[in-house]
Amino acid sequence: MSPYESGPRVTAKDVLMLADIAPFRLAAWPAALALIVATLGAARADSRLAAHYGVSVAGLAVGKADLDVVIGSTEYTSAANGRASGLLRALVTGEGALSAHGAVVDGRLVPAGFSARTAGDDETSSTTMTLESGDVKDVTAETSAPAAERVAVTADHRKGIVDPLSALLVEVGGTGEVVVAEACQRTLPIFDGRRRFDLALSFKRIERVKAAKGYAGAAVVCGVTFKPIAGHRVGSPLVKYLDGRQIELTLAPITGTRLLAPFRLSITNMLGNIVVEATAFETSTAPAEPAATAAR
Repeated sequence: MSPYESGPRVTAKDVLMLADIAPFRLAAWPAALALIVATLGAARADSRLAAHYGVSVAGLAVGKADLDVVIGSTEYTSAANGRASGLLRALVTGEGALSAHGAVVDGRLVPAGFSARTAGDDETSSTTMTLESGDVKDVTAETSAPAAERVAVTADHRKGIVDPLSALLVEVGGTGEVVVAEACQRTLPIFDGRRRFDLALSFKRIERVKAAKGYAGAAVVCGVTFKPIAGHRVGSPLVKYLDGRQIELTLAPITGTRLLAPFRLSITNMLGNIVVEATAFETSTAPAEPAATAAR
């Protein structure tokens, strides 16, 4: 069963950002070989998303994040980096980097690996995880924080899951439009190497969005319910904070794919909403390099 049927602590220290990954370029081929390639079928184009996000609390800038995703014909990569900025830098320092990769099978993402590193004033942590068919095969998680009582993670909690980065690349089946209500009709079973939780999505509305640079068009807005399952600290402040909180996730399409990616995340708070929103959301396609050339 696909883990898409249906993250780590959400702090300014580990807000998502993505590092640059260059798309493949089409190699020059003699006319005869070009004819053979055309006969066998044209190489599928790689699709790329380069997104930049601003993070604010009560309208005040507190962080920035970058996200870079490359979807090829047989594999994908996703990378994120984030750090505190603006007024928050005077109160806390922190940065994080995450990456994920896996296979593309019939247009669906099949995660194979995930890593995360975060560093802040009170904790430094690193996680490396390998996956196979939605199950965790190996995981190493280290932290400098004092040991704390946590809800036990069992073997079953490591089955049928998806890593945090791959989970937020939402696949929409079929051949029609991708910005549809069905995109929100799922539960994302996430394991980040330490914590197992679900993000239950529900459809709220379709709206138009516009980044300062890049995408302008339709996006689907999902309501999000955070459901902690295992691995979190007993009495976790984050779990208490997110319990019953109104959360919205806005998803926009990645050109050349049937995938949607985060455009905006908002968490309602009486003292000031937390908002992560794309200032740039640029999608593109580039010709995939033929396998014979790539193997050289």
